[in-house]
Amino acid sequence: MTDPRRLLLSLFEAAIAAAQPALRIPAFLPPAPKGRLVVVGAGKASAAMARAVEDNWQGKLEGLVVTRYGHGVACKNIEIVEAAHPVPDAAGMAAAARMLDLVQSLGREDLVLALMSGGGSAVLSNPAPPVTLEMFRALTSALLKSGANIVEINTVRKHLSTISGGRLAAAAAPARVLTLGISDVPGDDPSTIGSGPTVPDPTTLADAFAVLAKYGIEPAPEIAARLADPAAETPKSLPHAAYRMIAAPIQSLDRAAEIARAEGFAVHSLGPDLEGEARDVAAAHADLVRRIKAGHGPVASPCVLLSGGETTVTVRGHGRGGRNAEFALALAVALDGLAEVWALAGDTDGIDGTEANAGALVAPDTLARARVLGLSASERLADNDGYGFFAALGDLVTTGPTHTNVNDFRAIVIR
Repeated sequence: MTDPRRLLLSLFEAAIAAAQPALRIPAFLPPAPKGRLVVVGAGKASAAMARAVEDNWQGKLEGLVVTRYGHGVACKNIEIVEAAHPVPDAAGMAAAARMLDLVQSLGREDLVLALMSGGGSAVLSNPAPPVTLEMFRALTSALLKSGANIVEINTVRKHLSTISGGRLAAAAAPARVLTLGISDVPGDDPSTIGSGPTVPDPTTLADAFAVLAKYGIEPAPEIAARLADPAAETPKSLPHAAYRMIAAPIQSLDRAAEIARAEGFAVHSLGPDLEGEARDVAAAHADLVRRIKAGHGPVASPCVLLSGGETTVTVRGHGRGGRNAEFALALAVALDGLAEVWALAGDTDGIDGTEANAGALVAPDTLARARVLGLSASERLADNDGYGFFAALGDLVTTGPTHTNVNDFRAIVIR
């Protein structure tokens, strides 16, 4: 495959395909319970997960799953509700309340099959009184703009919720709970994926306060009161609940690596768990590229560099674009037109932040083409406007909802 753009897109497509629920779900389905099987779930992949369960389950089932707007998949017996992400809305709040009511009706011979993926924290939001939805929305927006990572954000959200941080599983007792998870977080920690509604929560109220203090966020008095209430602490033990991880970022990176090697490229993986400011991670990638080009890197060209994880963006400008567009723009600036280097950064769920693109492509002529259009890459980066920059160049990567979510995917081709 001589076209680097085509190669990059094929690697991204392969990474997404490797994490499809229809491929991953069947091997993890449990035996039928003596009682009812109730399916619940939340996240960008949860509707596709529910459809995969229905397609492979022989007995009766029922349930309620909530996903992001536009990510729904038709099911026969499992109700699919769509709600807002990343800032929650009333639809998600109502679905969360109904889900709690559903599992509270179950007994010892029943089984809750929970389907969890990234995005569940927002679409399954049910703030506990006296915290209102508007307070919760405002706090979520502040956290997203602050540069806080997903663990920190979810530490706060779990302690303000009636359903996150193990509370859904607690409400289901004495029924058994089995969770099938698709990881979108560094380290694949079940308590962070979707804010862990079915697993014990290792974080504390004090941890939540510490996150707000770290980023200088002044909470509403009602939020402060909730976080100061010992009764608001999350469950630390759920002996009736089990968890199975059915897809994780490393599997998608491995599949992309197989394809790159088949095309004649050496592969160097930086791993599935990279974190940090998107522009800082981009600068580190650019430095590695230059070392490889100079013959001093861990691999020789022609090669492909792969990495996953979840970067953050501290929003200081007024532009548009998620962390992958920010990474791509910062990488283009750092490479400064370096010859024979192409790159792709994209979110495997198909949504980069709040935009309709998954990510963006970088080429050796990216900055030159931008200058012809009167665009300054450094100025757009300062304004956090990766989306606008790559949209003008026609270099956005747009997949639409992919119905899975194994975090960000980055690939750099060096010829």
